[in-house]
Amino acid sequence: MYRARPAPSHQAVKNFIFSMSKAKEKRGTPALGRYANIMLDHWFKRSFADESRKRLLLLFLREVIPDREIASLEFAPQEHTNPFDDGKSIRVDVECTDPQGRRFVVEMQLSEQTGFYERALYNTSFAIQEQIGEGEESYLFPAVYFIGIMNFSIHKDAGRVRYSYTIREEQSNELMTDRVQYIFLELPNSVPLWDKPGATVLDKFCYALHMMPTLTNRPAEMSAEIFKLLFESAEISKFTAQERVKYIKDMTTERDIRNQIAFARDKGREEGREEGREEGETIGETKARLQIAKAMLARGTSINDIAEITGLSDAEVEALAS
Repeated sequence: MYRARPAPSHQAVKNFIFSMSKAKEKRGTPALGRYANIMLDHWFKRSFADESRKRLLLLFLREVIPDREIASLEFAPQEHTNPFDDGKSIRVDVECTDPQGRRFVVEMQLSEQTGFYERALYNTSFAIQEQIGEGEESYLFPAVYFIGIMNFSIHKDAGRVRYSYTIREEQSNELMTDRVQYIFLELPNSVPLWDKPGATVLDKFCYALHMMPTLTNRPAEMSAEIFKLLFESAEISKFTAQERVKYIKDMTTERDIRNQIAFARDKGREEGREEGREEGETIGETKARLQIAKAMLARGTSINDIAEITGLSDAEVEALAS
């Protein structure tokens, strides 16, 4: 008879964590600080897509889109099936609606990825088409907002975090429609801004999200409710025993992957210098990402998680899987 494996005891979990800590010097296992890196896929969803933390998501969206009054939120399905047999379906990190029917799609992107803007367009197309029923004559769908949280900078040294895109006429700048908006938050840009006069709540929030694993306390400048909820969601001492074990494993895997990418990038730079190629670094990094993606596919890791960690596009990962 099959018997379900019992959950590990609290003492067993403590022993596991202790052994992981003792092996740190030998294996380089990352040490736990006070706060978790909640930008990793599972932990981001735990903080922003969990029913018990809906208040944090609501306060965050109010800061991101201050000109829209958002009274409350309801979570929407994260899976979207393409109606065409050979079409690409998607899974987003967080999707929710407000009482007016407006949709908010929130995506975390850890690494630079080719076509991230195009991915944002594609993802919002599902949120749009699912609001228009077959046979309906009106195309006045409720507004759709895509919020991309980026752990990298495209506009370096720009002095701001938030970038907003709408559909406008090229010469007159006339707005074509106010029903689609793309907002991107470049987290590294918050580092020189967050404690300066005039820093916004959003600047400080992006800094906290970006730097969370390195912080030992919640800064005094972050006293508002939104920060209390954010730091509570990341505090490792409040994780369950099973969550602590999973977090250690996730951090170890993520660290190993990034080390492999960095090693291959450096090797590629070396090869590039030997061959007189300026693009050597890119070649080495690309090779590493592809090799790591293949290994993760072999372990059954989801395409979405592989793309998130390696920086490859979903299409590139899918091509490796075929």
